Amino acid sequence: MSMLKSPAECSSIEEVRAAIDSLDREIVQAIGLRAQYVKTITRFKKTEQDVRAPARRQQVLNARRAWAEEAGIDPDVVERLYILLIDHFVAEEMRDLRLAPADQA
Repeated sequence: MSMLKSPAECSSIEEVRAAIDSLDREIVQAIGLRAQYVKTITRFKKTEQDVRAPARRQQVLNARRAWAEEAGIDPDVVERLYILLIDHFVAEEMRDLRLAPADQA
């Protein structure tokens, strides 16, 4: 994480906005890296059930909710963000699974 002033140390709206922009850039980069791992995991998934993995989905959502609570963030908001991410990546994985050559499926 970049070296940011703490929120309490910020002395202007510009400093706060610059810090938010810096954090958002890191968040977007982290989502990009997550996407690369999702792309990689498709090598190990052979069926639609493997991709959808409802038990894993629930496990992920439960963990993110707990992490949000630990961080003092509304877990409902974090869960909605992760549902959006997961749904997007599952759709991409399903597309990739359908496009995979028959000998890999």
